[in-house]
Amino acid sequence: MSDTQAPSTVLLVDDEPELRALLAEYFGRNGFTVMQAENAAAARALVAESVPDVAVLDINMPGENGLSLARALRESHPRLGLLMLTTAGEAIDRIVGLEVGADDYVAKPFELRELLARVRAVLRRLQVTATPAAATTDPERIAFGPCALDMAQRKLFGAGGEEIDITAAEFDLLALFARHPNRPLNRDQIMEQAHNRGWDVFDRSIDLRVMRLRRKVERNPDKPEVIKTVRNVGYVYVPAAT
Repeated sequence: MSDTQAPSTVLLVDDEPELRALLAEYFGRNGFTVMQAENAAAARALVAESVPDVAVLDINMPGENGLSLARALRESHPRLGLLMLTTAGEAIDRIVGLEVGADDYVAKPFELRELLARVRAVLRRLQVTATPAAATTDPERIAFGPCALDMAQRKLFGAGGEEIDITAAEFDLLALFARHPNRPLNRDQIMEQAHNRGWDVFDRSIDLRVMRLRRKVERNPDKPEVIKTVRNVGYVYVPAAT
């Protein structure tokens, strides 16, 4: 964000007080406004009063866990950035976290600089580029079946003009497909260009994200016509014939 903009707000949700204090101090020193919560209930109360720009959620907490909280926050605040903290090696938790709408995850133990970089990356993906009023009256839209992806507003609209909730990561994936119509993309290319991170190419997160997008843009998700599977390769976006 530019120096003239208000600082971004990060919500830290973790049941370890020492870690929360460390993260709060670190993010504060790096220009963030910090909100802290020791559990899901406290986080819900804080968000009800003021919605942060991004939330960092520990998956393993007593009571309601981070995955349940992430699902609830994604449903009520689709433009909120969500980053999950998980114990190293818990692949299932990472996959479920991505499925419920998390934008990224970081495995414990982690370096503070890496976490900060990941949070900033999520915020960059969420940030909508300001455009002149004249330009917003005719935004660039890409058809995805009955839906339309507004590249300027980073939003997806249904056939009736209603906005369809998508995460920042889902927008990035749709935008990648839009830039490469009729071109099969393998998982390496999708990981590199849509996520900007070194995930394992066989990570199921890509397939789960495509599955979720198909539910939103396909007339029949079980027989996709817009985002098709290319066997032994990956996926291809097929625009409607004009």
